Amino acid sequence: MTTAAVPDATELFSWLLQPRNRPDPYPLWERLARHPVAHTADGTYLVSGYHDITQLLRDPRVSSNRHVEQTPKGRTVARGEDGKPVGRRLLTQDPPLHDKLRRQIMRHLMPRITGLRDHIESLVAGLLDAHATDGPGQLDVVADLAYPLPVTVICELLGVPHEDEPVFSEFARRLTRGLDPAESLTEQQLDELLGTRLRMRDYMVDLVRKRRDSARDDLVSALLEGGGDDGPMAVPDLISNLGQLLVAGHETTVNLIANGTLALLRHPDVLGRLRDEPRTATLLVEEVLRYDPPVQMVGRSALTDIEVGGAVIPRGSRMRLLLAAGNRDPRRFADPGEFRPERAGNAHITFGGGLHYCVGAALARTEAQVALTALARRLDGPRLVADPPPYRDNAILRGPNRLSVAFDRLAR
Repeated sequence: MTTAAVPDATELFSWLLQPRNRPDPYPLWERLARHPVAHTADGTYLVSGYHDITQLLRDPRVSSNRHVEQTPKGRTVARGEDGKPVGRRLLTQDPPLHDKLRRQIMRHLMPRITGLRDHIESLVAGLLDAHATDGPGQLDVVADLAYPLPVTVICELLGVPHEDEPVFSEFARRLTRGLDPAESLTEQQLDELLGTRLRMRDYMVDLVRKRRDSARDDLVSALLEGGGDDGPMAVPDLISNLGQLLVAGHETTVNLIANGTLALLRHPDVLGRLRDEPRTATLLVEEVLRYDPPVQMVGRSALTDIEVGGAVIPRGSRMRLLLAAGNRDPRRFADPGEFRPERAGNAHITFGGGLHYCVGAALARTEAQVALTALARRLDGPRLVADPPPYRDNAILRGPNRLSVAFDRLAR
């Protein structure tokens, strides 16, 4: 069995990577999805069918590690090219090392996430209070709410001092660009990316040193101390995974809140229902995750020949699992291009699946539910200043760069 060549798969995918298509990539996703498994000229396999992606996310013959070894253009600090110890990140490891790193992180992360809702509500209230007015005004939902909320939460969890939060936010913003396919980055962008990685690692090294000297009630101290059968996390691994937690726990939530706000303002009936019935926030956020996901695709590699979607992906091939396309697969979701928070069986794949299911999914959901509910309740007469808003260049972690919302009143 061979894969049917799709003449325009390479071109369609290259268009998806172009910033000019960031405001609405979904027509391109739809065209790609007409061929559930396609391959590009460089041999990368694009998988866009919901059931095919779900199968591959759970297939032990699919590797996360080898995909990273092949990118980006061989220029990565993770290879230890500067002679310093190489850390191993949870997101890019296969079992058994992946399972150990995940146990070490989850053992200390989940208890800290549980019970955070009241604190998150307090943070959201404070951020909106700063812009409260009885008259007309304007709010940049990205800069004034979606960015500062998750960076504060993740910094508090990790034990980063409050005064360093702007530094962390800038690290996250720059590092996110490095998740995009290497072919979409210029040499200058790669230089900037590697420079940022080095500066963040230096920061993390200093933070870990301080916690070794004086432990506190934070995630860094807990991972250094260890506990359980797996013991403490090795320092190089800790430094690498702190960076991963920063990006995963920050940038994805920024996009989720911004994309959710955009969807609400484009669907005033849904906004009104959320205002009147805050309990609908749970289903609403799940539909935002499906309809306009903050993570558009993930990379993998085949450890052996794998049959999927009527095709065979050869051993060693790179794969891109197109989550955004899978979430709009009409064979799985009725009327997938419509925004329907009440839809039944909304088992989207935005948080991935299998052993790499997002460790911060519960935290992201809570932050988005609280933020969107507060916006619906406190803003009178909200409306978009620009539609579509300007988007960041990032293709994988996709979201608006700014989201200006005018209003008649922002209640206290």
